Amino acid sequence: MRMYDIIKKKRDGSELTSEEIEFFVNGYVRGTIPDYQVSALLMAIFFRGMNQRETFDLTMSMARSGEILDLSPIEGIKVDKHSTGGVGDKTTLVVLPIIAAFGVKVPKMSGRGLGHTGGTIDKLESIPGMRTELTRGEFFQVVKKVGFSIVSQSGNLVPADKKIYALRDTTATVDSIPLIASSIVSKKLAGGADAIIFDVKVGSGAFLKDTEQAQELACLMIDILKRSGKLSRAVLSDMNQPLGRMVGNSLEVIEAVETLKGNGPEDLTKLCIRLCHEILNLVGMNVTEEQIKDEIVSGRAVERFAEFIEMQGGDPRIIDDYRLLPVSRKVVEVRSVRPGYVDRIDTEAIGIASVVLGAGRSRKEDSIDPSVGIEVLKKIGDYVHEDEPIVRIYVSEKSDVDLAISLIHNAYGIVDHKVGFREIVLGVIE
Repeated sequence: MRMYDIIKKKRDGSELTSEEIEFFVNGYVRGTIPDYQVSALLMAIFFRGMNQRETFDLTMSMARSGEILDLSPIEGIKVDKHSTGGVGDKTTLVVLPIIAAFGVKVPKMSGRGLGHTGGTIDKLESIPGMRTELTRGEFFQVVKKVGFSIVSQSGNLVPADKKIYALRDTTATVDSIPLIASSIVSKKLAGGADAIIFDVKVGSGAFLKDTEQAQELACLMIDILKRSGKLSRAVLSDMNQPLGRMVGNSLEVIEAVETLKGNGPEDLTKLCIRLCHEILNLVGMNVTEEQIKDEIVSGRAVERFAEFIEMQGGDPRIIDDYRLLPVSRKVVEVRSVRPGYVDRIDTEAIGIASVVLGAGRSRKEDSIDPSVGIEVLKKIGDYVHEDEPIVRIYVSEKSDVDLAISLIHNAYGIVDHKVGFREIVLGVIE
């Protein structure tokens, strides 16, 4: 079997066999197939696509390229949750303590932020003392005791995805639905969970800008998992404006805790409750959204979050004293240049503004400042007076404040007529 023939076959629009896909994945991981040939195949896949069977085979080959996590030491059904990435997305910090309070186990591996989207691990590491790199035994112990744990992704899982994604990022082949699906699902399969819920973001701040693409991706990921014998469901959610009010690491931890206390912004609260509802029903628990709200009001979910923080070395006092979190005291208000209703927010621009303030990274090796970020004061549908603050930014000496302000001004569209408020949940795909 030759890589040349596989490239030519896909270039001409033909279907690759399971053996051909396995050959290229294994060869690339072992180093016997060079970057330039895999780059050529990725470009052929980008233009010619893959059918469901091919995508399934690619996903399984990638998942088998490294370790498959054995979660059998943890009793009961194990659930994982994945978001396709957005701005102000702190749902994992809210959803996991709630479903753990219902007795569902969630051993979760998360990543760091890159580009305009934030990462769950970065948010957690803004908590003083918090450890996100645990031994396998420590990871399982936290899940057994608390009901969930969140750790950084292991270097032994899905090495094929790490190598292939690095190539996609540099060869303009990221925007391919089969390649996106195989990348996401291979990591979920390697993580060993029995059931996976996807939060697929759609809009200006999301990787996928239109609903049709998001539906296609969601259906493909669910199909792969169904073929693998896993339970799966997807929630499509709006990312045409930041989720909640806070963007930035410590700020998002505060907002997540407030949501667990029942004081969160409406859109974030509604999405988290819906995600919890879908997860619990997916695993056979007939739980209503009202029961989930009751669990939040009872305080049991926020108690789980505090216990999780403590078991992973963090300071649980941050639950009641936000002053223990690194939040910049230097605050600048960005004011509206005209009166009217907020009609549009370029959410990606808001995410980029948070990066230039220091809350995110453009390259993997960049360091972040957990104390900086953005507080969104006006969202779509809100009325704003001339010279009224629309955004509050938390800055440091290293922040590019002028660029951030310019990005925020350009991100907002304000019109004279009334504008309707946006629904956060766009649909559910089972």
